[in-house]
Amino acid sequence: MSETDTQAESEQDAEAADTLRILLIEDNPGDARLIQEMLRDTEELAQRVSPGEATGKTPDISRENRLEDGLETAHSEPTDIVLLDLNLPDSEGLSTLETVHEETGETPIVVLTGVRDQQVGVEAIQRGAQDFLVKDEVTSELLVRTIHHAIERARQERERRQQREQLEALNRLNRIGHDITHAVITTETRAELEQQVCDRLADSDAYRFAWIGGVNPGSDRVVPKAAAGVEDGYLDEIDITANENEESGQGPAGTAIRTGQVQVMNDVQTASEFEPWREQARARDYRSSAAIPIVHEDLVYGVLNVYSSSPRAFEGPETAVLARIGDVIAHAITAIERKDALVSDAVVELEFRVEEMAEELVALSATESCTIEFEQLVSGDEALLAYGSARGISQEAFTDTIDETEGIGDVRFFSVRRDELEFELVAPAAVSLFETIATHGGRVASATIADGEFRFVVELPRGRDTRQMIELIRTQRDDVTYLAQRTTERSKRSDSGSSSVLEEELTDKQRAALETAFFAGYFDWPRGSTGEEIADRLGIAPATFNQHLRTAERKFFTSIFGE
Repeated sequence: MSETDTQAESEQDAEAADTLRILLIEDNPGDARLIQEMLRDTEELAQRVSPGEATGKTPDISRENRLEDGLETAHSEPTDIVLLDLNLPDSEGLSTLETVHEETGETPIVVLTGVRDQQVGVEAIQRGAQDFLVKDEVTSELLVRTIHHAIERARQERERRQQREQLEALNRLNRIGHDITHAVITTETRAELEQQVCDRLADSDAYRFAWIGGVNPGSDRVVPKAAAGVEDGYLDEIDITANENEESGQGPAGTAIRTGQVQVMNDVQTASEFEPWREQARARDYRSSAAIPIVHEDLVYGVLNVYSSSPRAFEGPETAVLARIGDVIAHAITAIERKDALVSDAVVELEFRVEEMAEELVALSATESCTIEFEQLVSGDEALLAYGSARGISQEAFTDTIDETEGIGDVRFFSVRRDELEFELVAPAAVSLFETIATHGGRVASATIADGEFRFVVELPRGRDTRQMIELIRTQRDDVTYLAQRTTERSKRSDSGSSSVLEEELTDKQRAALETAFFAGYFDWPRGSTGEEIADRLGIAPATFNQHLRTAERKFFTSIFGE
């Protein structure tokens, strides 16, 4: 279609939207002709109904003889008002009005009566008609005024009803928000809180179903964590992600997670964004939905999804209330996670496999069935120092392979036994990856080369956004594969006091000096490494190493003995 054709079609649509459409259901040809003649040449009615928008336009009148045909027209064409004769070939009396009123909903109806039917006209108004006209008394002016007033009254009634419904919905949501706030105070665990939120929303007659989903760190898939209401297998049938490049990520839930904003679908039957889930929603009578992000600062906990059997159930001020509910849930989860962190040593571990790092050592682990473990990694200015052990391989074979391995420098051995080697490696190629992890609050807890694979484990404080860390690592290296997430107990290397001073009191350089000295055997007797050797490994002058080490020792021992 050309641009000219498209513009012409848009203009026609706009013109049709401005036209006043009248449906006349009248079987008497003389009465019908009279009313049509009164309306055909008048522009006053269109001007009254749409001031300034219908200049020079006359009403569009459709006429039907039978009730059945009139209802079919009302359903197939836009109708602003119905002029209705009560006595038709296929229906008589007030039952005609009741049928039309039931089928056309909010469309205003003006009843046409005979001279002796005025009482029937009054009863018609009591049963839903906007007005009535006695056919023998109708004039053009009276007809125009009656239609105008009927349309205006219907519009005002519709607006008042919508305002009442919005106020009721707002009050209902505020009550739900209050109950959720109370649940926040009384619940002990995150799972319990999320379930209570869903239960409270589903208990309301206004909402058919509610569920909370979290993002699977490895796949971006939104997985259900709690649900209540009419579900009927819905969550098993649908697939939702937070990936904007996939169709399953462009719906309300995925968009809410990415943007941090409430996403409302006024009618899931027609919204293009809801296409992947439309059939499943229709089968369960979900007509509108809201997706509320559960986010605290930069930490995304998930998304709350609420469904209603009515279209446009989440409009106006309700969106702001829903956003507040999301904030309350997010703050509550944050508080629960922090409380758990204070009373528990649990941390989150993320396990990864890397394909193109230390490939010669990886191949050695496959051919010789040996295991190489890196138990401590210390970042220097120009290289990563790795302290670990190797089992099932000779010192000579291990050294030769290190010499051939790109990205790994010198190796020093602290202990050489028949079944195990303890060593120090310099790995300049790995510095950027491990610095990225440390910069964003993580720590490489361990790394292992075995069975032809190089795997490493990143440790995060409980409650941190694991998905963000996974994406950071993937951005740093495209050969990294995320494998698993688990919650485990924090390393018992130190008590809370020593852990606190390491993390809060020491600078990065002071901590690197202290850790390297410890793992390189500087404090052993006889010493496994001299100060000059450690300074060389860290890429600093011996005097600088000595200054960092003494300062770190003083801070560390002050934290232990200072009280």
